[in-house]
Amino acid sequence: MVKRAYRYRFYPTPDQVEQLAKTFGCVRYVYNRALSERRRAWVGKRRRISHAETDRMLTGWKRDPGTAWLAEPSKGPLQATLRHLQAAFVNFWEKRDGPPSFKKKGRALDAATCFRNCFSFRDGQVRLAKQEQPLDVVWSRPLPEGAVPSQVTVSRDARGQYHVSILVEETVAGLPVSSGQVGIDAGITSLVTFSTGEKVTNPRHEKADRARLARAQRVLSRKEKSSANRAKARARVSRIHGRIADRRRDHLHRLSTRIIRENQTVVIEDLSVRSMVRNHSLARAISDASWSELRRMLEYKADWYGRTVIAIDRFYPSSKTCSVCGSRVGKLPLDVREWACHRCGTVHDRDVNAATNILAAGLAVAACGEGVRPPRSQE
Repeated sequence: MVKRAYRYRFYPTPDQVEQLAKTFGCVRYVYNRALSERRRAWVGKRRRISHAETDRMLTGWKRDPGTAWLAEPSKGPLQATLRHLQAAFVNFWEKRDGPPSFKKKGRALDAATCFRNCFSFRDGQVRLAKQEQPLDVVWSRPLPEGAVPSQVTVSRDARGQYHVSILVEETVAGLPVSSGQVGIDAGITSLVTFSTGEKVTNPRHEKADRARLARAQRVLSRKEKSSANRAKARARVSRIHGRIADRRRDHLHRLSTRIIRENQTVVIEDLSVRSMVRNHSLARAISDASWSELRRMLEYKADWYGRTVIAIDRFYPSSKTCSVCGSRVGKLPLDVREWACHRCGTVHDRDVNAATNILAAGLAVAACGEGVRPPRSQE
């Protein structure tokens, strides 16, 4: 059994728009106030406030005449945001992420999570607590037969679009065992290069809409702050960004699904994208390629379908090592796309050679463990 979220767009009624706006505002307020209290306790007394304490604080805030409006929306999303804050602190303490930050209105996705006691799902209709009408959901694909949702998250993005994400538990049938094995070298000209020699062209979604986006941003910069026209111009910019993100996500889903279906073992590099985007010449192209998102998709789809994804050492010199004889060149600038081995004379395509070496290193890791490291000597 695995947990999977199914995301659909829905169209709220005017009353639901007002109720959801209040809920999103209350969720943001509770998260920020709880974060402020936890920070103040740590800075002043070096004391960690627990999730249970913040839950009791929430009860007090609801009874306070100054914040009695917190009792208007359902209690579920407010309690859920405290859980999310606790999870953010746990990730920070265990060094998986940075410290939690405050949520600012209009700068991030508005979302509210409801657990089983705060929504109902009957006859294919989702109804949230304290709402009279069910959500007008566009069921673009069916939920698994007999699925019982355990959690529902409603959200509103910067484009003003509303989505509902329904979490269910289901049994995913694994794919038939395949003999395919592939090493993948991520790049910019080619989004990925396979050890088979195939290259997948980078669609460069952001570059395709760059001129359109620049015009919309120039128009936005000329609008008066806090004006209605500025809000409209900001919405136009958000729609362009959303269109780029949608196309990128769709392409990565198709690519990752194809890779997982065709191969039993997939080997990738453990790239430090956060460090790589510090190169201002390549940061825009690297961000548009979205290598981290591709890796995330490959890993969770591999877990679903019984495949193996291996990430090799990021310092492994896959491009500079000859995949035929194993010798290594000293320097290989990025503008050199082909090179000849000084020992065996083999002429290599830089990316195909790297993908071939990545596959070999990944198979060695699978056989011998993660302690495998490349040789330090150069010949």
